[in-house]
Amino acid sequence: MSQKAELPSLTGHRTKTRKRDEKQVNNPTGFRDSVIEGLQKTGQAGADLTDNEVGVDLDAVFKFLDTAGNKLDYRRYGEVLLEILIAGGLLAPGGSFQKDGIDEGNQTRACIFHDANDLERCKAWDTQVFVRLMRRYKYLEKMLIEEMMKILVYLKGFTEDHRSRLAQVTALWVASGLLPQNTLQVIINEHQVKEGVALEFMMEILNTIKAEKGATSVVSFLKKSGLENNLDQLFPVNKRTPENMKNSFVSAGLQEVVTYLAGMENAGAKKDVARNLKSSIIEEKPIKEIILELKEAVKKNGLSEHDAVAMIWSSVMTSLDSNKREDLIQEQALKHIKTYIALFSAFTSSAKSEMVLCNKIQEYCYDNQSLLKSFQKIMMLFYKTEVLSEEVILKWYKDGHIPKGWTVFMDQMKKFVEWLEQAESEESSDED
Repeated sequence: MSQKAELPSLTGHRTKTRKRDEKQVNNPTGFRDSVIEGLQKTGQAGADLTDNEVGVDLDAVFKFLDTAGNKLDYRRYGEVLLEILIAGGLLAPGGSFQKDGIDEGNQTRACIFHDANDLERCKAWDTQVFVRLMRRYKYLEKMLIEEMMKILVYLKGFTEDHRSRLAQVTALWVASGLLPQNTLQVIINEHQVKEGVALEFMMEILNTIKAEKGATSVVSFLKKSGLENNLDQLFPVNKRTPENMKNSFVSAGLQEVVTYLAGMENAGAKKDVARNLKSSIIEEKPIKEIILELKEAVKKNGLSEHDAVAMIWSSVMTSLDSNKREDLIQEQALKHIKTYIALFSAFTSSAKSEMVLCNKIQEYCYDNQSLLKSFQKIMMLFYKTEVLSEEVILKWYKDGHIPKGWTVFMDQMKKFVEWLEQAESEESSDED
């Protein structure tokens, strides 16, 4: 019988594995220990955590981190690195420090939480460590955003001092664009809001932005962050009254936030009043009824007379049928406006209201080219019906007008203004 040939043995033969095929072991605590061990050699970075008399040498910290980037895997453990530089160690869910690794509770003073004891020190950490590190390792910018999305939901687990320092550096990052402003939406969650932690943190951020960039930047931040409509969500459910919100922001030295919220409330009221006014005009309610309703709404919502006259002009012209030939639309517009003269007259008792009306007419005629040539006729109609006074028309012509279409309207009004000036001059002569 024939026997099968014995297969060759591979005993003792080593096959080479390509480096990229080797499975890397995830070891964040080992990375942490390496970073902290290196930081301990940068002078005060390794001092006792309770010793705050001497600050960390930030230049030495950066030099170590820059050099260590050649050996340590920042691409893999970038968020761990940032967590150490912010909090001093690895954080467990809830904000406490992880108790694992070669040195239980391994932490460092070379971090924001322990070393940035005021705003100036926070700024030093920002410019001398974080900004320089981001320039050297660009991919850390995205990692910082992801890391902050995690840290900002741990606020309740931090001490009051640590929250304050985190808020200040967060404000600096938001103001400089290193951190997207909408990142701060994550602080609004039930457990942080209920304890007042989210509100306190946001107040610190707003005050830091105000100190660094000015009061107008506070309002700009609220708009860009998307928090303008969610500020009430920072307050516990039983404390979301307008009065309590106002008092809280005033006590925190943030009057501009109160003013802004009042403006938003006023804008909402204006929209409601304007909507009702347009409906009344479209439904062709009696003018007297419209006047009474509008006066009541203006008083109820704390609106001004010039707010009302702007709404009236907009509502009246919106109801105008503009699907006609140019010559017909001009005639129709004058007839349509004349119908509502009593309504305009009821809300133009002040020079400011009259000036607002002049500029609304100017703006509308410029934006609607079919009425460009009708501007002077509309102004004359309001003058003859005593809605507009000659003093206001002269003031508007001289320096009260807006830029839109001014050269065209100036030519249209020139002869009429000259006539008004002459009549005013003759009246003065008669009095003399």
